[in-house]
Amino acid sequence: MSSILPPPALELPTGDGALSPPADASVRVLLAEDDATTRFLTHQLVAQAQYDVVAVEDGAAAVAALAEGDFSIVLTDWDMPRMDGLALCRHIRATSRDGYVYVVLLTAKGSQHLVAGLEAGADDYVTKPVSKAELRARLNTGRRIVQLERSLRAATQRAERLSVTDALTGAFNRRYLVEQLGQEIVRATRYHRSLSVMLCDIDHFKLVNDAHGHQAGDDVLRGFVRTLLSRLRSVDWMARYGGEEFLVVLPETTLEGATIIAEILRQAVAQAAHPTAKGPVAMTASFGVATFRADPRASDPAASLERLVAAADGALYDAKSRGRNRVMTAVAPLVP
Repeated sequence: MSSILPPPALELPTGDGALSPPADASVRVLLAEDDATTRFLTHQLVAQAQYDVVAVEDGAAAVAALAEGDFSIVLTDWDMPRMDGLALCRHIRATSRDGYVYVVLLTAKGSQHLVAGLEAGADDYVTKPVSKAELRARLNTGRRIVQLERSLRAATQRAERLSVTDALTGAFNRRYLVEQLGQEIVRATRYHRSLSVMLCDIDHFKLVNDAHGHQAGDDVLRGFVRTLLSRLRSVDWMARYGGEEFLVVLPETTLEGATIIAEILRQAVAQAAHPTAKGPVAMTASFGVATFRADPRASDPAASLERLVAAADGALYDAKSRGRNRVMTAVAPLVP
């Protein structure tokens, strides 16, 4: 996992000179101000600081703009019709968003009122009349906080992906398989939908390792996963079951449909020349397809999961016993 870069240093103005543009131009500012003259002048100051800014006339208009656009900093007046600055702050903090919204209050009120603003969810404030240097410094502070939050969120997402991903092939791992397939079974049972899986195994994989080495074997595994994933739908997913065995999950798919998909995948694997450090390697794979029969009486998703995977495993064994490089099917028995 890559380390999180420290936020850029706060840019302090020298006299009344212009600051250098912010490093991240994607930090957009939403300005809410009911007074037309103040709105125009403040908009100019924010734009001069090299920020992409949109101005609206009050808090209600700001709520509408936030719902439609991606804003990282909100610069809001305190006293406004329809919805004031405090109500806007509370709305922002009560609404779930992908990223953090940094809120700066524009106010002429005293320190006692500022406490109320901070408690309502504001991060900072600028006193009126607005000073160009102070406004720029406050915005740059907000930019730093937003960038740091983005970095932390990205690092968390990378860690989450790594925790459910097989490091070698990029497919999901066994942990994700057990958790997510259980959820797929619950969903299929609740809504009486089809759910199919296919257990696939690379034929004679040991011979690949023996003839070309384990590095080539790893390359073959990665190429196998790429071949399958490139032909699956966006709703389908694939997990490494163990060794050279992989389980493909096909939501909303009947046994007939899953069999067709498995045959497409089988042919794609057989026709591909998978690149390795030792040169292209040809291979084939066997597929065992099974479909889950939803039963509203079944109250144990884990038992249903085991029977579904066992049915696919039995079909895979049948495919390998019949000569490999083929697709065989089964229907998972109902859970009593």
